[in-house]
Amino acid sequence: MKKIMLFILCATTFVLSGCNSNENTPVASDEDPIRIGFMICDSYELSKARFGPFAAYLGEKTGRKVEMILANTFEFEDLMKNDKIDFFHVNSIVAIILKERFNADLLGVDIRGRNGYKATGTIISRKDSGIETIEDMRGKTMLFGPAMAPFGYMAQFSLMLQNGFDPDVDLASYSIPAGSAKHDKVLYGVFYGKYDMGAAPRIDLDRMVDEHIFTMDDFNIIAESEAMPYCTIGASQSVDPALRQQVKELSLNLKKDESVLVDGEVLKVLDRMLLDGFAPVVDSEYDIIRENLKLANMAPYRKF
Repeated sequence: MKKIMLFILCATTFVLSGCNSNENTPVASDEDPIRIGFMICDSYELSKARFGPFAAYLGEKTGRKVEMILANTFEFEDLMKNDKIDFFHVNSIVAIILKERFNADLLGVDIRGRNGYKATGTIISRKDSGIETIEDMRGKTMLFGPAMAPFGYMAQFSLMLQNGFDPDVDLASYSIPAGSAKHDKVLYGVFYGKYDMGAAPRIDLDRMVDEHIFTMDDFNIIAESEAMPYCTIGASQSVDPALRQQVKELSLNLKKDESVLVDGEVLKVLDRMLLDGFAPVVDSEYDIIRENLKLANMAPYRKF
């Protein structure tokens, strides 16, 4: 009887200890949740699926509940101003705005594509259009990506100005597509002849070629910008420095095979984010973006 009672006691202890039986597994904290703002890419649902595993990974490693906040580019200033987010994952323009206006701390840069943690913007036309140089673009129509896109608007707008071409004067007209998947719509808009030229991030052009939607023979690359830092992770100055450092180290040390359980499914964090990893931030490397923003008269340096 004593052996039976001992067995029941041990079994009960094992069940109650459950997931905490590994001493390296973080114990759930009763502290406030870590609030991370993720910039919506393509659509709300796609962004939720893309960044959810990273949020779960940070929660698992810090032992804290993580709250995802999906927002559009233009919403991040209010989120930061009103202390609604602790960390953020945004494009490099928004990162500069948050650093300039709220002294945000930039922690890491996405690594993806041919340029690693940097990216470029291209100006494209159909191969059979006869538009092969910036000078050929005069009097033609152009489709840009989102107005706050580093590589779908700013890079191309600045590139034209640097070459003595004023889009507001020298183009017949230009537009920005409505709805989601704007970068894809730029490529489709040029391919199907609705617009003469398009402002396409090289990453998206390469992706759609890799997916066999287009080939490089479908387009002329009229011009391509310098490579500049890609999407960026950062933190509010109100975040505890120890937590800020922990999230920074977790991001920079994240490996390709790292996985996490989300809704009963084991997912590889970086694969789901469409990334190869994160690189350390070198603030001076953002100077080229700052100069382009000033040239294009864009926030946070806009002059009216």
